[in-house]
Amino acid sequence: MRAVRLLAGAVHSGLTSSIYAPYICAASAAPTGCQPAHFCGWQQLTCLRNFSALPQPNFEERDALMDVRNIGISAHIDSGKTTLTERILFYTGRIHSIHEVRGKDGVGAKMDHMDLEREKGITIQSAATYCKWKDTNINIIDTPGHVDFTIEVERALRVLDGAILVLCSVGGVQSQSITVDRQMRRYDVPRLAFINKCDRAGADPIRVLNQMRDKLKLNCSPVQLPLGLEDKLRGLIDVVEQRAYSFGGPFGNEICEVDIPDDMKATVTARRAELVERVAEADETVGELFLMEEPVDAETLRAGIRRATLALKFVPVFMGSAYKNKGVQLLLDGVTTYLPSPLDVTNRALDVNNNQAPLELPSSRQGPLVALAFKLEEGRFGQLTYMRIYSGTVRKGDPIVNATTGKKIKVPRLVRMHASDLEDISQASAGDIVAMFGVECASGDTFTDGSVRYAMTSITVPDPVMSLAVAPKNRESSGAFSKALNRFTKEDPTFKVGMDPESGQTIISGMGELHLDIYVERMKREYKVDAEVGAPRVNYRETITKRANFDYLHKKQSGGQGQYGRVVGYIEPLPEGSAEKFEYANEIVGNAIPPNYLPSCKKGFEEAINSGALIGHPVEGVRVALTDGAAHAVDSSELAFKLACQYAFRDAYSKASPTVLEPIMAVEVRAPNEFQGSIIGDVNRRKGLIQNSEGEGDEVVIEAHVPLAEMFGYSTGLRSMTQGKGEFTMEYNQHAPVTSDKLAELTLSHRKGS
Repeated sequence: MRAVRLLAGAVHSGLTSSIYAPYICAASAAPTGCQPAHFCGWQQLTCLRNFSALPQPNFEERDALMDVRNIGISAHIDSGKTTLTERILFYTGRIHSIHEVRGKDGVGAKMDHMDLEREKGITIQSAATYCKWKDTNINIIDTPGHVDFTIEVERALRVLDGAILVLCSVGGVQSQSITVDRQMRRYDVPRLAFINKCDRAGADPIRVLNQMRDKLKLNCSPVQLPLGLEDKLRGLIDVVEQRAYSFGGPFGNEICEVDIPDDMKATVTARRAELVERVAEADETVGELFLMEEPVDAETLRAGIRRATLALKFVPVFMGSAYKNKGVQLLLDGVTTYLPSPLDVTNRALDVNNNQAPLELPSSRQGPLVALAFKLEEGRFGQLTYMRIYSGTVRKGDPIVNATTGKKIKVPRLVRMHASDLEDISQASAGDIVAMFGVECASGDTFTDGSVRYAMTSITVPDPVMSLAVAPKNRESSGAFSKALNRFTKEDPTFKVGMDPESGQTIISGMGELHLDIYVERMKREYKVDAEVGAPRVNYRETITKRANFDYLHKKQSGGQGQYGRVVGYIEPLPEGSAEKFEYANEIVGNAIPPNYLPSCKKGFEEAINSGALIGHPVEGVRVALTDGAAHAVDSSELAFKLACQYAFRDAYSKASPTVLEPIMAVEVRAPNEFQGSIIGDVNRRKGLIQNSEGEGDEVVIEAHVPLAEMFGYSTGLRSMTQGKGEFTMEYNQHAPVTSDKLAELTLSHRKGS
């Protein structure tokens, strides 16, 4: 099989024979031969890339890397990600018994290894594992679904080659589903969709499919259809092959081919025609056959789906029920057939020695070592650093260089992760996801072997939206308190620690109430620190609404050399939707201000925006331009111009109609229909704006934009309103101006506190 693949170069693993053959109990058609008509995978991409002088992977490396998949499993909270991962580990033989999330046996799912995860029944930290399905080695990262832990999804997708987007067949496309899809687009991650929970009451996978097209704007089509729904779910129909399969045995591991029911044959034919049409829109080969109205056989269609998926133009949709052990093995076949190997993905690095010029890294084990540290954990034996190796090979004891700091270190211990279990390995190569012990670094650092100075692009880190004041209850705990905060900030880029300059309190900031509550609880469990927690604080911002000019002279004479600096210019709002939060422009013609003082001017403005005049919060959305100025031959200095710019900004800021921005959350509430009026009334009372309200069976789903300051304690209010039957999720949407009465209240409160 391997030799055929190398010679043909066109048909990827899983495309040369019936992908279900090892599991079919009934007699099935003999596998078809290779059809090397179209190049895909490494051959097609290698032809298109220019890797300059970097070594290309040889035939042996290509053969090995063809059978590697690095995938993530991402979804909205409670869509069944961890349950799906548990089944994948069971069917691939990595675990020998199945345990449920928050199961009655007290063991819990393998990937939820933290005590807090097992108690709350949610995933808090992403967990890595690996397994083998047929001939394919699969590295898996199971990510959280709660918006407060979105950084875990962000950094996982940064280093993965493909992903499974899990959707609930009842809940459909929900708020975090949209966020995860946006993250996948950001990092160009090809994905499959898996519509889970087809056994639940109210399951409607076709409605979810339409939501994917409408809300996510995906070109997608089912490659499977369910045999029955809700409690009648008994198997799946493969739309590509037009075959049906049932799942028997206590754990669904006996897959038998069955006849397609007569009442579904027309539906299957129609769905296959739709699948061909949608793939034809994204793939030239299938498109030609479609236009010529020629039949598309299963092998050609699978190859077309793969090419379209890798090109990010199509998303194949799988279905099933992980909890009821139906469809997971066929999904694994889909992973090997449709998702990319490391050879199919373009990995880009920045050449530090060449003015950070971008270049493409071949996945060659003979090339220079380039690895990205994407996640840190405090383990039993010191800091545990998760790494994705993009090029080269690293061995235990090898000297490696942190390209960010320039520090040279030795690899003390190399392990492969299986949730919380560690398996020692002697070496790892391009395409692998492994971990190192005892290496001090930061998340996002690049490691090389010293022969090159490359840096991998880092991840996008969202700003925190809320803060809490925390302090240890007794002085004896202050050392452990500081140690805990230092560790948490290294682990999580969205967890920030600061000091309130007025009160001297320690302020922790994060992505939401649950995010900060988890860290306070971890402090208590892992460091034995009982912390006093203050009231939640919202991270407001200030901005301006109109242009204002400034002409400020800073002049001070007190014996000896004085201070003199004059700056002239204007401040104005940045365009709405601008990616920059602050922009500085030097529009001076000539040398009215000597060039050596200009960096101090910029620094003065940057320091001025750290604290606005209204409520003392940072200012954003401002463009500052210097148009003129004056200097004194003796009294001018860098300090004088820095102070002049600070005072000039304050002077202009008050004339630019400043206002306060508050974080607005996108809230989705789901509850029985009879509580719709109460929920909408409560959202209006909280100054929220209803965006959408639609019924889904016996439930109503209400989408609204609500100020974060009004959402504290909402979970308690919703429970009492809906007799415990309602649930909600929220995620950060944007900062928006506060109302005039809120602005007056905030400014008055700030003046009293000053």
